[in-house]
Amino acid sequence: MDQIAITGGAQLEGEIPISGAKNSAIKLMAASLLSDEPLRLTNMPRLADTRFLGRLLHRLGTEVTESQNGAGPETVLHTPEIVSAFASYDLVRKMRASFNVLGPLIARTGHAKVSLPGGCSIGARPVDLHLKALEALGASIDLHEGYVYAQAPRGLKGAEISFPFVSVGATEHTLLACVLAEGETVISNAACEPEIEDLADCLNAMGAKVCGAGTPTIRVTGVAHLHGATHAVVPDRIEAGTYAMAAGMAGGEVTLTGVRPHHIAILLDKMEEAGVQVTRGNGSCTLKRNGARLRAVDLSTDPYPGFATDLQAQFMALMTLADGESVIRETIFENRFMHAPELSRLGADITVSGGEARVRGVGGLEGAQVMATDLRASVSLVIAGLAARGDTVVNRVYHLDRGFERLEAKLSACGARIRRLSDDEEG
Repeated sequence: MDQIAITGGAQLEGEIPISGAKNSAIKLMAASLLSDEPLRLTNMPRLADTRFLGRLLHRLGTEVTESQNGAGPETVLHTPEIVSAFASYDLVRKMRASFNVLGPLIARTGHAKVSLPGGCSIGARPVDLHLKALEALGASIDLHEGYVYAQAPRGLKGAEISFPFVSVGATEHTLLACVLAEGETVISNAACEPEIEDLADCLNAMGAKVCGAGTPTIRVTGVAHLHGATHAVVPDRIEAGTYAMAAGMAGGEVTLTGVRPHHIAILLDKMEEAGVQVTRGNGSCTLKRNGARLRAVDLSTDPYPGFATDLQAQFMALMTLADGESVIRETIFENRFMHAPELSRLGADITVSGGEARVRGVGGLEGAQVMATDLRASVSLVIAGLAARGDTVVNRVYHLDRGFERLEAKLSACGARIRRLSDDEEG
């Protein structure tokens, strides 16, 4: 199993291009099931998760063609017919987002059999809201031996769906199902993330009638069919925020390109509060720190436009070197402080109690062997290693490959001393 080795102490100088958003790309890929015409996705990230979902879609009948041209990476997905409406446990358990093929399969074929997703290291994240929304749209749902058996032989019908709490996954899944439903669907207490807007924009380009995406109330007028389209995947705000904090932690000056600064506005505000110089541009953002000690800043994760839970681990790493004590509250997922013990192995002073972590800044971190526990936790260990004295080795980096494209190359281009160790180099 590969590792990533970092020799800390080098400041970062240069530009980092931001890839298309993983969290958007995988839902856009699922949207290809809704039409028998090709969907061309540009600015597509090349990740373990997108490759895996491509294999699942191929099993269902989708032709997946990847290419690279002057404008960047693109993927064309074409599903002339659904050859199978069955997604097995072996396929779904590896990536939760693959469960979102359920809605499009029901919408297009009237039936589906999809495995319930497996557990998750950062919390249970049940799919009850997904299933209740599909039932509200007229699907008959039966759970048996770990599978969802869904039937809607006469098609889905528009409905009023009000979520008891904000759920990005349930909002996206409902959108994917209801665009082909007869009549109007109103989604209340909908998630407002940029990825929701991106999915709606893509669906509208395919002929759907979605309005209000990005607000708590989304209205969808169902259409009989969707056609092909070309759509550019929104830039990855989590990747952008991660590299912003890497620059803040290691020091130096880094410009992020192909980014939408307003998507990470609250993070940039927090970084300025911590003492990092931030310059927002049109499609770019520059982070600069001249070596001055960071200041401790408190934060609480919240649904968008609040502070993203997917950036919490990275911000905790940043705060390990801040002057004073910061309090970080996690309100979205339980069990999302598993990176704290690993940061402590590098010399961080962190105390976790329930959904709150207190981080007392230390004078410096020391390189060590650490273990990645999930995608965002793994990258927090990488950026901590950039600032640690000596060598840091991050194990189980397959988590990183799920969500970060060419991480070592992007950081190396800015002067980081980082490399991947393959199996035959380990030890």
